[in-house]
Amino acid sequence: MKVAIGGPLKVTFRPWVEGLEHIPAEGPAILASNHLSFSDSFFLPAILDRKVTFIAKAEYFTTPGVKGRLTAAFFKGVGQLPVDRSGARGAGEAAIKSGIDVLERGELFGIYPEGTRSPDGRLYRGKPGGLARVALATGAPVIPVAMIDTEKIQPPGQVMPKLMRPGIRIGKPLDFSRYQGMDHDRFVLRAVTDEVMYEIMKLSGQEYVDIYATAAKRQIADAAKADREAEKAAKAALAQAEKDQAKKEMEEAEAAAEAAAQEEAEAEEAETEGREAQ
Repeated sequence: MKVAIGGPLKVTFRPWVEGLEHIPAEGPAILASNHLSFSDSFFLPAILDRKVTFIAKAEYFTTPGVKGRLTAAFFKGVGQLPVDRSGARGAGEAAIKSGIDVLERGELFGIYPEGTRSPDGRLYRGKPGGLARVALATGAPVIPVAMIDTEKIQPPGQVMPKLMRPGIRIGKPLDFSRYQGMDHDRFVLRAVTDEVMYEIMKLSGQEYVDIYATAAKRQIADAAKADREAEKAAKAALAQAEKDQAKKEMEEAEAAAEAAAQEEAEAEEAETEGREAQ
């Protein structure tokens, strides 16, 4: 997959990289990255000589049919591990176990602390459950990574990707051995996660928002829904106003017609009376 996908990806988009020397030549390490685009999971492994294992939803591996088998083969080839997300707690535990297994084999484990893609290019609060627990359980160093401009290559709704150079900044490894044995202390998990997110923010230059990206997506969706409903209400009000105006104009026209007919009738009556008087 590094040859079939990574090679053409590097030749076509020519991603620039800083801090590649911080990736160890061997041994376990956690790559904690911001998440701007679906392509993040391809650009990052493409520029590394070592394999990086990420987590993907189980549906990518279980879809039936030829297309499903090809999709499953693709995600396996690029180093994705299936995780069943049907239960929130079960999914989290499965992700943690998968990450620990990868690191115990001495490999690189990639994770997005935000938990989902950024909806607007800003950096959101990291979720402490996965990253911190895996780091403290294994003692593996955490390497902060910043993906730059990957969301601009293929924005939502755009079919053809834009040819441009994304960037990847890799920071110095972070050692959390001082928290060894404290992987179930929620305050420690929060402190570890926040420290990693701070380093990612410095590398990426993103604006930091102290809420979860999932909450931001709900807010954006709710705001979009409210805008649609407001637009619908405005259109309905405009249509009603136009209907009322048309009715008023019709009534005024009918009244004018009746007045004109009355005047004409009165004129005819006056003319008749005049002739009779003569």
